[in-house]
This record gives sequence, C-alpha cells and structure tokens, in this order.
Amino acid sequence: MLIAQISDTHISEDDGFMERTYETAACLRRAVDHLIQLPVKPDLVMVTGDCVDTGTDWEYARFRELLQPLTMPVHVIPGNHDDRTRMRTVFGAQGAQAMDGFVQYVVDIDPLRLIALDTNIPGAPGGKLCAQRLDWLEARLAEVPDRPTVIFMHHPPFATGMKVMDGMGLADADAFGAVVARHPQIERVLAGHIHCTLQRRFHGTIAASCPSTATQIQLDLAHPERLSVSREGAACLLHSWSEETGLLTSVSEISGPRPVDILFDGEKWTV
Repeated sequence: MLIAQISDTHISEDDGFMERTYETAACLRRAVDHLIQLPVKPDLVMVTGDCVDTGTDWEYARFRELLQPLTMPVHVIPGNHDDRTRMRTVFGAQGAQAMDGFVQYVVDIDPLRLIALDTNIPGAPGGKLCAQRLDWLEARLAEVPDRPTVIFMHHPPFATGMKVMDGMGLADADAFGAVVARHPQIERVLAGHIHCTLQRRFHGTIAASCPSTATQIQLDLAHPERLSVSREGAACLLHSWSEETGLLTSVSEISGPRPVDILFDGEKWTV
C-alpha cells in the first residue's frame, strides 16, 4: 500500500503572482510526472490544500486538468487559499460519509482508513476545527477503533517556531489533540500549509507536514521573525504500509536546487 501526498500547489491565473513568479503549473506538472515514474505507483494521491491560489473557477479547472495524467484516485482538501464551495462543485462528494457543509470525508483503502479534514476559515489565513467538525471526526474514529487510521488536514496542529506561519496556524489545536489522544489507532496526522517538512510527537501519535510542489519556506531558527521562501527542494511525501513495517513516511524530492527569495524580512513583506 502506497499513498502519495502533495501539497500547496497554488495554481493561479496565467497573470497571477504565483504563476508569474514561481510557474506553479509547471511545478505541478513535474510533480505529476514524478508520481507516474515512481518504481511503485501510488494507490492513492492526497492533496492537502492550497490547491489553487485565489479560489477562482478557472484555477480549479486548470488544477484538475494538470492532475488528469494520474490514473489512481486523487482526493483533495481545502487550504486557506481555497474556496470550499468551488472545490466541492469541481470535485463533487469525495470518499464516503462526507460531512454536510465541509470537505470532510473518509476513504477506506484496505487495510487503512484515511480521514480528510477541512480546516478552512473563509477569508482567513489561519485554520480551525469547530465543535461540529470535531464531533464528526470523533464519530468516524469510533466506528473502527482497531483499523490503522491516517488523518489529512491543511493546517498543522502544532507550532513551528516560524512566527509568521504560527500567526496563521490552527486555532484550538488542543481540542483536536484531545480527540486524537482518545484514539490510539491514529498512525499519522499529516498536513501542508507550511511548505516544508516538520514532524513532532502529537498526543500519542506523529504529526508531520508536507513540502510544497512549488516553493519551500526556509526554517530559519536564527531569525524566526522572518519568512523566506526557496524554489529549492520541491518534494512529496510517500506513506507506505505493510504488516511487517507498519506505516513508513519518506520524503521524495521532485526538483533540484533553486534560488532563495526573502518574502518577509522580519519587519515587512518584500513582495
């Protein structure tokens, strides 16, 4: 069993900032080619949010077109740059037990259960899992308590040390953590949003974030108030499962070195 995770593809209009500056369509095309050429083809691909940059119909049409070469099932969840309503219109009801009003659903792919969560707050950069969404999650986890489960979401449920990104993180992460702590079958909590790979212990499991297919945020511990982005190191995460190993997660690099741009210099945005 192999699940590929890509994230933060940020497909934009042809004259949009992300396309003009970072050629995000070409980056996603390379990521798709990379997945197709893996020695073992993924059984499923999950895109953990910020699929497009401004949430327009055109962007979603372009995003879907770029994914078409993938022959395996592809599932998506919204990030803060996405429009939940338009996403649901384009991709329809995904998985099973879809939640009304949100892009939350279950994918049972033997022997795993995948749960997709919607942390989107319309018009806001940060994320949230309200009581309604958490109740839905609790119910899904209680249904099959002995089945290995992986949770996918956009906003990581932990602080990163990057002040700008933490200012747009997941609100009330402890409430989510309390749900996770009650269900030891959760193998991973997997997110996007921060355009780099970080992992940490989280309420009895492991939480990790996926790189972007386009731009990578640099973890600058010497200057946590800054936000710098690089075109180096586009990658995806590969999550493999076997009875012998359990769930293993690896980083699969897509592209080679690229220049670094400083987006926030500690005091102001530079773009």
